[in-house]
Amino acid sequence: MIIVDRALQARAQVGLPVRVGLVGAGFMAQGLTNMIANSTPGMRVVAISNRRLGRALKVSAYAGLEPVVTDSTSIFEDMAAQGRTIVTEDAMLLCRSAHIDVIVEATGAVEFGLGITLEAMKHGKHVVLMNAELDATLGPILQVYAKKYGVTLSACDGDEPGVQMNLYRWVKGLGLTPRVMGNVKGLQDPYRNPTTQAGFAEKWGQNPAMVTSFADGSKISFEQAVVANATGFKVQSRGMSRGREYRGDVMQIGQLYDIGELREKGGVVDYVVGTPLTKVYCLAEQPDPKQQHYLSLYKMGDGPLYSFFIPYHLVHFEVPSSIARVALFGDSLAKPLGPPVVEVCAVAKRDLTEGEVLDDYGMYMTYGEAVNSDEMRERRYLPEGLVEGCRLRRGIKRDEVITYDDVSLPEGRLADAFRREQYVHFFGSSPI
Repeated sequence: MIIVDRALQARAQVGLPVRVGLVGAGFMAQGLTNMIANSTPGMRVVAISNRRLGRALKVSAYAGLEPVVTDSTSIFEDMAAQGRTIVTEDAMLLCRSAHIDVIVEATGAVEFGLGITLEAMKHGKHVVLMNAELDATLGPILQVYAKKYGVTLSACDGDEPGVQMNLYRWVKGLGLTPRVMGNVKGLQDPYRNPTTQAGFAEKWGQNPAMVTSFADGSKISFEQAVVANATGFKVQSRGMSRGREYRGDVMQIGQLYDIGELREKGGVVDYVVGTPLTKVYCLAEQPDPKQQHYLSLYKMGDGPLYSFFIPYHLVHFEVPSSIARVALFGDSLAKPLGPPVVEVCAVAKRDLTEGEVLDDYGMYMTYGEAVNSDEMRERRYLPEGLVEGCRLRRGIKRDEVITYDDVSLPEGRLADAFRREQYVHFFGSSPI
């Protein structure tokens, strides 16, 4: 942000703001729209699209905007050229507009978000994903398409993957070798559902299904998969620490890990429940005795794992930084290094019966667990990001992983085709 703020100020001074199209009008999109409209010089919201128009209008009103409502291409382009903000149900208008530089995909939907991302990149738009579910499920192959179309596809600052990757890059810049990228949760219960989370969701004006994905472990699995794919780190076992509690000093959290195993794996992604005043942490090595001396002087301990951490994540407050990094510097945050390293498999939240049709993540039937990609492929696990609409061919016991052999997929899904393409592109064949 230290460089980004000056770059945005320069754009504001010459009257060339970074032009943003926002797809999705949920809780985070509401905060982001307000942030850009009222607190981010050198950037403006050109348009907001949502499948429920009323919600997009509420987001606009929240930010003090007075939008034009249209689904007409000609009116959209004319109003955008005049500097007006547009609200529309047709997200493709944003993806194709000559007056938008960056699309922010903030729906949390994998199938729909995939179509939006592809259409935007095809029309020369950079894309910032506030959609870890899509990134974890199809991020590697989407980066192939981003390169093909000559655009930048990026995760976002503020959300846990972005916060971790900023920390990872900073720690590497200090000359240390990161070995653990960790996330911290306040609660972990895989059996939570929208009914149990309704009160919390209502209090904060959030979607109960999204809140459920936070509580049941699905969201953190998606987030850590994004970090794993951007660092090459693996998980120690399916499910990572499975809700392990640690409420001690974050400076001593390295005691949870075996340095030999970390070196053998090259590094791991993980999470714990409860560490106070910590949101994400990075444990890193510094083998140089001279540097160890200085680290000890600066109260970083005696190693071999030195603890670096950030106590907060501010989500929409930081997303404008990602938009500017993408538009002005071509900097992709949490870009996969290549093939998927960690993925997210679907696990039964309750006993499921033959013939049932699965609901989406964050609902009543499944939760997601992070798993190394080689195990995911070999055992043909079903991705948690693609559970919705799958029909069970057999009964599944609670806490059992669901495989492709257990389900019939919905016909004609674009995301299924891209999963196959992702495997063929990176591994030469597909288990699907």
